[in-house]
Amino acid sequence: MALPYLFEFWAMDHQLPPGGDWRTWVVMGGRGAGKTRAGAEWVRTKIEGARPLDEGPCRRLALVGETVEQVREVMVFGESGIMACSPPDRRPEWQAMRKRLVWPNGATAQVFSAHEPEALRGPQFDGAWVDELAKWKKARATWDMLQFALRLGEDPRVCVTTTPRNVGVLREILQMDSTVVTSAPTEANRAHLADSFLQAVRTRYAGTRLGRQELEGELLEEAEGALWTTRALEDARVPVAPHMDRIVVAVDPPTTGKQGSDECGIVVVGASTEGPPQDWRACVLADASVRAASPAVWAETAVQAMEAWGADRLVAEVNQGGDMVAQVIRQIDPMVPVTPVHASRGKAARAEPVAALYEQGRVRHLRGLGTLEDQMCAMTARGYEGRGSPDRVDALVWALTALMIEPAAHWRRPQVRAV
Repeated sequence: MALPYLFEFWAMDHQLPPGGDWRTWVVMGGRGAGKTRAGAEWVRTKIEGARPLDEGPCRRLALVGETVEQVREVMVFGESGIMACSPPDRRPEWQAMRKRLVWPNGATAQVFSAHEPEALRGPQFDGAWVDELAKWKKARATWDMLQFALRLGEDPRVCVTTTPRNVGVLREILQMDSTVVTSAPTEANRAHLADSFLQAVRTRYAGTRLGRQELEGELLEEAEGALWTTRALEDARVPVAPHMDRIVVAVDPPTTGKQGSDECGIVVVGASTEGPPQDWRACVLADASVRAASPAVWAETAVQAMEAWGADRLVAEVNQGGDMVAQVIRQIDPMVPVTPVHASRGKAARAEPVAALYEQGRVRHLRGLGTLEDQMCAMTARGYEGRGSPDRVDALVWALTALMIEPAAHWRRPQVRAV
């Protein structure tokens, strides 16, 4: 009957600690990817000896979660927690009054809440298991106090199991030379998950930033003070496009057409402009941005996007190319109505009024806009803090400015449509 407790036989690669000289092992994965089981089994390897009463590498561990209740219900008594993973002859005793586990060999694990980082001031340990650090409200203070407490033994180590979120303390931990990381998506553990759960979360979150974070286990970048946040964009998500009476394709051409140049931002946005302007609503429909080797390629892509969505107008920034931009587009289709726009302010200044539309709940997003949304979450009032140039955000800003903020006085209202 020992086989069920031989975790190395059953474990997936991301659930086993890497070899080598590390201080912190971060198990980062999607919901249900098996992170809790990995942490509980790691505790067993540190506590247990060859026989039930033999000592293991550690004698005093800390178990740290967001609250004492979550440590008890998930890390200790959960379906993948320490008690469930331990063989009967090695199973620890839970001492509720002292909030600790005591093993047959005398080793102990003390429970701590991230809401009370000062509770870690004084105790000392030779190891720790930290769960869901990325969602702690006092993550940095708790993590710092834990580091001072890890002062026993020859090689105190920490196992961190967490769904990734872009918080400063987690980023810093991941960047340290003494940190090793294993990761996996939710799908990696599908054999132990309900099919109905997988189907439901795929349907709801596939193709979204929240899905990439919570299901794929990706650490998504989000600049401090970003004009848009992951949560705000998820709140703006809709499954189908609403009623619209105007659709534009906005183009932010690259400064050059050479291979390896910046992308050409091409974004499709529609709007319902019935009634007074404060009642107008918009929806971002598609991101057709392309890294083009020549102007003809991005121009053709933009025209194809217009045809695919039945757009009324193409809005193009002409600061770099002047009349050339419109000429290139009309070489593809001479009948395309093109509205040239000029950037007289910086990117962040142009983006702020558009971000305000999102804060007012007046802009919605369809799925499949992940790369655009990544750029949005890196745009701050100080400027763009992502990699490269925010070409997709620029195109988005031009589209929403033309539709919602500074609609052209000569705009001809087309027939009402629903998409």
